[in-house]
Amino acid sequence: MDVPAGSILPLGMRTSIEKGKVRVGITCALCHAAIDSRSGRVIEGAPNNDVDPGLVLAMATNSAAMFRQTGVNPTKLPLGDRTYINADGEIARLPDAKAVEDAVDADLLSWPPGNFDSTGNMVNNPSQNPSSYTHKAWPYGWSGNAAIGWFHGLTTLNSNVHGTNSDATTGADSSQALLNIDKETYLGILFQNSATQAFRLPEGAKPSEFFEKIDPTPGEPGMNQVIKMPGYPKGSPFILDGLMANSPGFPVGEQLNGMSAFQNSLAPPPVQTASTDTLKRGAAIFSKAGCVECHSGRYFTNHEVIAADEIGTQPSRGPAQAPFARILIAPQTYPSNVPVPLPPDPPVLSVPTDITPQRSLELAFAISNPAGGYKVPSLIGLAVTAPYLHDGGVAASSEALKRDKDGFKVADPNQLGMAGTLLNNIQPDPSASLRVLLDRNLRETTVAVNRANSDLQQSNVDGSGHAYWVDTEAGFTPQDQTDIIQFLLSLDDDPEVLPAVASN
Repeated sequence: MDVPAGSILPLGMRTSIEKGKVRVGITCALCHAAIDSRSGRVIEGAPNNDVDPGLVLAMATNSAAMFRQTGVNPTKLPLGDRTYINADGEIARLPDAKAVEDAVDADLLSWPPGNFDSTGNMVNNPSQNPSSYTHKAWPYGWSGNAAIGWFHGLTTLNSNVHGTNSDATTGADSSQALLNIDKETYLGILFQNSATQAFRLPEGAKPSEFFEKIDPTPGEPGMNQVIKMPGYPKGSPFILDGLMANSPGFPVGEQLNGMSAFQNSLAPPPVQTASTDTLKRGAAIFSKAGCVECHSGRYFTNHEVIAADEIGTQPSRGPAQAPFARILIAPQTYPSNVPVPLPPDPPVLSVPTDITPQRSLELAFAISNPAGGYKVPSLIGLAVTAPYLHDGGVAASSEALKRDKDGFKVADPNQLGMAGTLLNNIQPDPSASLRVLLDRNLRETTVAVNRANSDLQQSNVDGSGHAYWVDTEAGFTPQDQTDIIQFLLSLDDDPEVLPAVASN
């Protein structure tokens, strides 16, 4: 965990005193801000590669409650001794608490630093903590599933983070439809080994009835402060699980929309660029190589979702939202002036979907293509967002490559890929990592290094795909490759040079 210059607390941690007790919590900055290694200052919005969410979660007393974010299905594990009343009203036994905990921890510990699994579909496929340089970078989420509603889907993403991902109990009413685990069993798994004794499921209890007694937010599903959206427990492309994070006393969406507006104000630090001539050459190569066909416009994205089998990247995460498609209904919301707690029969508004191409919406949820898809990301901030691709597998240290008369070669394979950088406590170098992204021979070696690592196999990280090359086999010189890399690294909030096509 990083400590900013002049601070005594790690980045992203907040302390307060309430009723005579010290309370410590985390903020968005834990994952979505980084420390400049030279100045010690905070770079707001940059992904934090030093934080290791999997390790942090694995150290928890009841990490089994996060089983949805791993590849563990507790109902497939041996039964334990703890009894509960199941959905049929019968006395039954829950999966063995230690077996669940051990299996979940094993998957959590396979996550690379800087990665987190936010999909909750019982498949172990973490992705990089994204940057928060969100202005005009829609759709949001690696699959582009957050694409409609306020702030073009950014509010949807924020609700998912502060509702579903931080509170497993919000999934209880949809656990049967999404995971094929009934509500009583689902809650029993969460509560049988709670860290707080008052939240631990008593022997022979019915989990849903026990939850009603200890729920800190009675009257609403889950422990977090949420409101039921129209149609709950079904979700929609607007609010995936039908629950919007919202505190009492704030109108509908005010907190989430405020966070969206703040994120859209964030920008990467200005880049000390190479010469203008170098950037112009790099911009020309960017167009010639066809990069501009997808990474177009002022923010270098065409805002579309590309089919996973077309982009060819590690395929596990592409269909991750498919289970939600089974419970999706037409998106609706309450107007933003409706107070919370909600009044009886609040007015309801339809959420337009025509701001996003239908094909992209379907790909995001693996509806039109079972492989799903990945959104075209913005390229703003590449200098502070290495490693690359959704799984972070495209990475190299500053010492990994060397140049000879024919171009760049691997100098140290032990510093290639996720296996040779973050898993080895080495920060990926943006320039070297981009060269791996663009050069097929360097990438082939990097993917092989990743695939030889058992943890990365377990977490579905390899850095494959996105086979759009700027290398000698594609007709480009090593200097061309260097020029385009300098151009890509120069893309801060106010790029000095834009390709002619991209600036239209």
